[in-house]
Amino acid sequence: MKIIYENKILTVQLSGEIDHHNARSIRQAVDADIEKSRPKMLVLDFGRVKFMDSSGIGLIMGRYRMMKLVGGGVRIENVPAHLERIIALSGVRQITQ
Repeated sequence: MKIIYENKILTVQLSGEIDHHNARSIRQAVDADIEKSRPKMLVLDFGRVKFMDSSGIGLIMGRYRMMKLVGGGVRIENVPAHLERIIALSGVRQITQ
């Protein structure tokens, strides 16, 4: 995972697997950066994610709620085809830009 903050945009380049084993550490790191930088937009880049279970949806939803508290939004980018179905079925696309 790589986190970049530039021009009020916090970009999180996710990689590998997002499951219940590692979602917690991702959440903690992203939340700390949101609190520190107060971005207007959080971009979650899934381009290098190989696997994701429901913990990934929880990760997105929790960051959406946190960004609403700081007056910002969430955008999901570069979702691989093998993850698009789980994201579409979850309804996450309806709340993100």
